[in-house]
Amino acid sequence: MIRYISKRVAQLIPLLVIVSIVVFLVLRLGQGDPAMTYLRLSGIPPTDQALATAREELGLNSSLPVQYIRWATKAIHLDFGKSYVTGNPVFPEIIYYMPNTLKLAAFSLALTLAVSLPLGMWAALNRDRLPDHSTRFLAFTGVSMPGFWLAYLLIWLFSIKLKWLPSMGLGGPAHMIMPAISMSLMSICINIRLIRGSVLENLHARWGLYGRLRGLPEKIVIGKHVLVNSLIPIVTAVGMHIGELFGGAVVAETIFSWPGVGRYAVSAIYNRDYPVMQCFILMMTVIFVVMNLAIDILYAWLDPRIRLEGGQS
Repeated sequence: MIRYISKRVAQLIPLLVIVSIVVFLVLRLGQGDPAMTYLRLSGIPPTDQALATAREELGLNSSLPVQYIRWATKAIHLDFGKSYVTGNPVFPEIIYYMPNTLKLAAFSLALTLAVSLPLGMWAALNRDRLPDHSTRFLAFTGVSMPGFWLAYLLIWLFSIKLKWLPSMGLGGPAHMIMPAISMSLMSICINIRLIRGSVLENLHARWGLYGRLRGLPEKIVIGKHVLVNSLIPIVTAVGMHIGELFGGAVVAETIFSWPGVGRYAVSAIYNRDYPVMQCFILMMTVIFVVMNLAIDILYAWLDPRIRLEGGQS
């Protein structure tokens, strides 16, 4: 198991290096001059002297490889520069907003599992009947519905018409319900289909057959054999859902005025605040990659065949 983990960690290093290069080049080679943006957001007239000074201060006079090495070296030490808007170090500002985003993402993930697990099981155990048809229709509709459109529908219904839930801001659990629904609907629908297929595959597997031959009640066979083995593929899906939830947080936090990292990043994009954009994209990539690594390790622990196929003896 240790060899498997070491191998997976070693594979992540070149991936993160490539991602950092892409992030750096995309923002550096895109439209707009970072020096001009820096002067505009600082309220300094963009004279030739001011532009030259800004480029020198930001290190833009060096070649791109030199600029990347300097930036990457600082990034390793969690120094991503200062925001063009606030003038404060970028990393502490993102850490300040991160707990709100993590809270919303955790609530959304819990909602995803709480809804998709019973519905997926219900559909599989009632195959080709009304529960199965209704949940499949729900899954198809949910996957096809854009999250931002659902968010506006929820605000119109539950805030404007029914006045049940607050439409924006940070507060108690009531403030998280609509953002969490808009973020998690697609993950819920994907999970429903995945769980349904996995349960149907395991309903007639040999462990269920042996349990029935031993005279075990059907509830025990389903609960202790079918369900447990059906959840193994879901473990991998959870890692993907975490990435989807962080991506959905960018839209949901903006619509619902939730003070998280996603809303902070959108503000940076509007202002072309390059240090914030670089830090945000790189941090989201690291979180996504690390979570998938954790899911892969958990998957290998649950199913030893994974690490055996990877060369672990």
